Amino acid sequence: MRIPPMKAIIAFESVARTKSVSRASEELGLTASAVSHQISNLEQAIGQPLFFRQGRGLVLTPVGERYLRDITGVLAELNRATERASSPANVEILRVHSSPSFGLMWLLPRLESFQADNGDIQLNLSCSYEDVSFTSGYYDLDIRHGYAHWRDLQVRTLRKETITPLAAPGFLDKHPIASPSDLLAQRLIYSESPLVQWQQWFARYGIATTHKTFDFTFDRSYMSLETAALGLGVALESTLLASVLIRKGALVPVFDSTHAVEVGSHHVVYPAQNADLPRVERFLAWLDRQLPASG
Repeated sequence: MRIPPMKAIIAFESVARTKSVSRASEELGLTASAVSHQISNLEQAIGQPLFFRQGRGLVLTPVGERYLRDITGVLAELNRATERASSPANVEILRVHSSPSFGLMWLLPRLESFQADNGDIQLNLSCSYEDVSFTSGYYDLDIRHGYAHWRDLQVRTLRKETITPLAAPGFLDKHPIASPSDLLAQRLIYSESPLVQWQQWFARYGIATTHKTFDFTFDRSYMSLETAALGLGVALESTLLASVLIRKGALVPVFDSTHAVEVGSHHVVYPAQNADLPRVERFLAWLDRQLPASG
């Protein structure tokens, strides 16, 4: 039986994902020489090189790419088997990673609904700005923001998302806005995140914005939405992310739906082998039930 040591396989996966021995050593809590030694042992066991150096990083050889694909499913199954063995028999653990704005503004307020429908599933939610790797099998799903360009993964784009100007009712009471051009005289909040920016939105109505300045600029949607809800200006943001604030009356669309731009900027992403997991199927079904009310 030719099974290399598990520590060598884990070192290989970490180096393949991070493209760096030093980053893999930090991740695994080992010295760089120890990680290199494990890679060398694995290459000797296989009989072929798995990496070649390119600049300051490491790149997989064709053999390394194939080996990584082959072990991905195995590592995922080992992770799930260990998780099942160490958890109560009647509890499933669903691990979801999300972009921060979606996790905070959309998913977190709806966790009570998920728990009510799926009391036997423990949902573990992590948020960060990076796309996660599914190689280790730790995460079941990733909810990503941006344009869908991910290969070798299942992608489900969330429907009923639009970008439109949003403001607090109190702000609109003090600053009546009747047409898009009226916004040029108002405090506007700029967010770098939406796929549609103010300049593009104004261009749809033939309005030049060359000299328009912004009162606030943020790199994350949740900050621009909260600032708008405080009555400090108008944000051009996602109705999907703002759905809870809109439902509570903290924010309202400045115009009717004809001034909203439809987008597909949030996506549920997962490996094909996760599609048949009951906990994933149930999460996706629950998500579908939530979306009609959030557009």
